[in-house]
Amino acid sequence: MPFPINRLRRLRKNENFRRMVRETRLSVDNLIYPLFVTFGQGKKNEISSMPGNYRFSVDLIPKEVNEVQNLGIPAVILFGIPEHKDEVGSEAYNKCGVVQEAVRAIKASTPEMIVITDVCIDEYTSHGHCGLVKGDEILNDPTLELLSKMALTHTEAGADMVAPSDMMDGRVGAIRKTLDDNRFPNIPIMAYSAKYASAFYGPFREAADSTPKFGDRKSYQMDPPNSGEAIREASLDIEEGADIIMVKPALPYLDIIYKVKNAFNIPVAAYNVSGEFSLIKAAGLKGWVDEEKVMMETLVSIKRAGADMILTYFAKDAARILSA
Repeated sequence: MPFPINRLRRLRKNENFRRMVRETRLSVDNLIYPLFVTFGQGKKNEISSMPGNYRFSVDLIPKEVNEVQNLGIPAVILFGIPEHKDEVGSEAYNKCGVVQEAVRAIKASTPEMIVITDVCIDEYTSHGHCGLVKGDEILNDPTLELLSKMALTHTEAGADMVAPSDMMDGRVGAIRKTLDDNRFPNIPIMAYSAKYASAFYGPFREAADSTPKFGDRKSYQMDPPNSGEAIREASLDIEEGADIIMVKPALPYLDIIYKVKNAFNIPVAAYNVSGEFSLIKAAGLKGWVDEEKVMMETLVSIKRAGADMILTYFAKDAARILSA
């Protein structure tokens, strides 16, 4: 029926009407909070390009996670910054590494918190790449063994879920086999399935000290113009045993989130990455936008596109609003 019989504004005229017909609902249950953990004692160093985010030493991480838990956020994901780096990223799979120790500390203080660990060696290698290097080549198959060892040490420390972000072919299957062979068949894998070679990662690379020392990551991360390839990547990860698939970044790839969600009957995560966060933060600090409203509109857009869970540096701020 055309206007004036149909008037869509009838159900928009006040907040209670809008609430009743709201199609997308963002909840604190949808949020995952990323945390950076580093070596040493008593460290809480703010990341200059990511206001309100810090590198925590292991002894301080439980207090932060306790605050996260009190806000109702169900999960955190950990990224490590080691004291020493080498060509093979040996600190990544050191049983007493920073992430492994942080997992133990968190599980001892807040055992109900879901602790997810990022599985990638770029933060631990002297060259900054996500795989072993030979000349200018990033080696795929030899890297799988190191990623599997890393995932196993995280799980042995008490991690509830592992999240391979390296984009090496076959890494989900290799990690799944290693976990199963070591009696961890019930540990889920959240695969960074469609991880694009994006310019939005800049602040994170400062935070994690993980900028490549040569070249770039375009030979293993996805080419931004491609969408069908994202479906292929996700399909392969699911076949290899992924329990959750992720799209990263979120905002420039809302169409990919939508396509992946509609293609597969599996939970989908989206990473609202550092560059997306920092752009909003910077504009908010300048007074150019209403930071709180833009933040919430952004997170709702990611949920509306199809994400079941959102990794975001806004998690604490959003949780406070959602719980008010």
